[in-house]
Order: sequence, then structure tokens, then C-alpha cells
Amino acid sequence: MSSTGPTGIGSTGAGPSGTGAGSRFGPKILTARFGLERSWTLQSYLANNGYEGLRQALTLAPEDIRQSTLASSILGRGGAGFDAGRKWSMLRKAEPVYLVVNGDESEPATFKDHALMEGDPHQLIEGVVICAYAVGAAQAFIFVRGEMALAQERLMAALNEAYDYGAVGAKIFGSGFSIDVVVHQSAGAYIAGDETGALESLEGKRAWPRIKPPNYPAAIGLYGAPTIVNNVETLSNLAWIMRNGSDAFHALGEGPSRGTKLLSLSGHVRRPGNYEVEFAKLTFRELIYDPELGGGVRNDGQLKAIIPGGASSPWFGPQHLDVLLANEKIAEAGSMAGSGAITVMDETACPVRAGWRITRFFHRESCGQCTPCREGGGWLEKIMRRIEDGHGREADLDLLMDVCDNISPGVRWPPAQTTICPLGPSIPQSIASGIRMFRDEFLEHISTGQCPFPPDRLRASPAYA
Repeated sequence: MSSTGPTGIGSTGAGPSGTGAGSRFGPKILTARFGLERSWTLQSYLANNGYEGLRQALTLAPEDIRQSTLASSILGRGGAGFDAGRKWSMLRKAEPVYLVVNGDESEPATFKDHALMEGDPHQLIEGVVICAYAVGAAQAFIFVRGEMALAQERLMAALNEAYDYGAVGAKIFGSGFSIDVVVHQSAGAYIAGDETGALESLEGKRAWPRIKPPNYPAAIGLYGAPTIVNNVETLSNLAWIMRNGSDAFHALGEGPSRGTKLLSLSGHVRRPGNYEVEFAKLTFRELIYDPELGGGVRNDGQLKAIIPGGASSPWFGPQHLDVLLANEKIAEAGSMAGSGAITVMDETACPVRAGWRITRFFHRESCGQCTPCREGGGWLEKIMRRIEDGHGREADLDLLMDVCDNISPGVRWPPAQTTICPLGPSIPQSIASGIRMFRDEFLEHISTGQCPFPPDRLRASPAYA
């Protein structure tokens, strides 16, 4: 298994041959074709079970596909972890119905959807058409992050191939079902990844999240019509489920966490990259230290902290290494699995600098609708920067927690929310985790008037500091 880093489609641990035969970490559902020659083309896809799931789906009634998806217990892979089959069942009975695929992957350190769109776009397109058929969608939109130029290029090329092949368009494969699919480039804002922010952006407006209720997409979605919003990884599983059956998918994993999960491992590890593993079978320890996966902490360093589910999740310490990689187990331990982005920090990592960077990101990506997020994020960023630069005061720690409490009362997990979307309560998590886990290191910044940790290898220019 190669590990070429976050941008490499070969970094998924798909097996030496790329055939999807699987490994001791589970079968390869999503990454079976990664590593094959020109895996993003129709020719490669058809040579490896391509569009067989769609052909099977078109022989079934839409209700049968919905029931099969429900029976598979596949959870949404975008971060919220809501059961995909249940989401489909909540559609308001009205026409038209729209399908929106959320490919606006913006959470820091998350790069699995990016790889899926670049490495196997036909797998996603097949899943989109299966879903559209199951829910009776009139049109489907694949909403792709604006900065993902190669993913957009390959998706559009694959979509043209799929139209020519008859897998998309009018009377697909001679059936009575027709669907048009559009690849839409997002505006490049983090908040456009919120499902209702994505709908606003698709309608040509600023990506401002909508208030829920009443604006749940299944009831009032794109153009006011009932809409299903699913993640790239979620829909990329559907072709395999159609070919192998919902029971085969449900047999993988444990409890609510079924199937396989594509995890984006980054930070201070020897082998960063995407790894597809069976849900609820491995621990953080195995993912980080197994020589076929993360390979251990870089330079034989000591593990200091783990960000287990993207930048918006509370941090874990070494005591959490034996927590299972399952949504419910990570939640029981006090954090979230999120989109599957796991970042490792070794003993050289500065918790103040890490927390400041995350806070700075969220503050700059705030849409500005809600006062706690718009104003509170800026205050927190300034205080964190002050401490990191050696100008902090001991009272700043209490001030930080007080502002965090105003944004998300109680500063707990799951968080209380004072804002329209979850960006607001995401801001305090890294700060609260840093202070609770490494208070002495915050105080050392203050007492010595400087950061005690090594400087960054690549320093930001003053213009972007």
C-alpha cells in the first residue's frame, strides 16, 4: 500500500494490486479501483464491475432500493452520521424532487472525498443515478469545492462518458428512467459545505445556512422543493450495495457503524493518507501505529494529542488510543467521528498555536449571520494570538473559556448551539481542549513571554499572519 500523502489517490491503502480484494483491515468497497491504470476512465470502470449495480437497481422498484439502503444501515459519511435510508424516507411528498451531492469538502485535514472524485468518479456517478432513481429525483447536482480543479475536470469528463454510454440521460440503459446530472463548482467557502449553505449557493446566492426548522432539505430544499443532500462517500457505496446486497454491507462493522470507512490520517505520522478500513473494528492505536497504516508517530516521537473527527471536534489524548473507530464509541468518549479526518500531534506540537490556527480558520470562514460566531470567533482568535506571541495574561485563560461559553453554553460535547449552523459551536472546541489538556503549556507561554515549542518549518509571511 502506497502512502503518497493527502493529495495522492494512491494513499488509500487499496491493496498492492488495486483490485479491491481487501486486506486484514476489511474489504475495499470505495477504493477497489484505486491504483489501476487510469482508474477515472469509463474503460477502466467497465472492466471492473462498472455500472453493474445501476443495471441491477433498474430491475427493482424504487421502494425496494430504499428498503435495501435502510437495511444496510449506512450512515451519512459527511460528518453528521445520519442514517441515509432514514433521510430518504423523510422526503416530503411533492414534485419535483432534487438530489444534491455535497462534494464541498472543506473541513481542515479532510481529503477523502477529494480522492474519490479524482480516483473513481464513475463510482460516484453510478451512486448518484441509483439514488436519484430510488427517490424519484428530477435532476441531480454534484456540488464540488471550487479549489478542486482536477476533481472537477475528471468528474465532468466521466459524466460526458456516462452520457455517451447511456448511464445518464434519457431512458437509462433502455429503462423508463431519465435523469440529468450537473457538476456545479462551489464558491470555495467553508460554509458552503453546510447542506443548506450549499443549496443557497446552488440557487446563485451567498452560501448562508438556513434556519432549521423549518428549512430541512427533505421538506424545503433546493428551490423550495424536497431535496436529498448526501455526501460523496455515502453515495459512492451504493453501487457495491446493489451488487452485493444490503446484508453483505450490514455484516461489516458493529452496532450503528456499518460498512467500511475512508479515514483521512494526517499530522505527525510516518504514513499520512487515506485508509479504508472496516468500521468499528480498529482502534486509534492500530490506525496510527500499524506499519501498514499510519506507521507510528514520525521520528519515533511521543503521541501528544489526536484530533479525531476534523478540526471542529474535541481533542483526544494518549489515553484514548484504544477507543474503537466507530461513531458511537468516539461519541461516548467525548468527541465525534465527523467526516473521518484524524490528525496526530507529537510532543513538538504547540497546543496554543494549533488552537489559534483552527480558531483563525473558523473565524475567517464565518458567514457573519450570527453574532456569537461572527464576533466571538474574532475575539477568541485575537486572544489566542496574543498568548502565542508571548503577550498573554493569566486572566486570558478564564476570558477564553468565558467567550467560549457565550458561543456554546457549557462548552461541552455534544455542544449547545446559539447559531444557525454548527460552525459557531465548532470554534470553542480546540481552545477548550487545549486549555483542559495542556493548561500548564498555556501558562508557560504567559510566564516566559514566548512560545516554548519549535518554530514552524514554513513560517507564514507577515501579510498572512
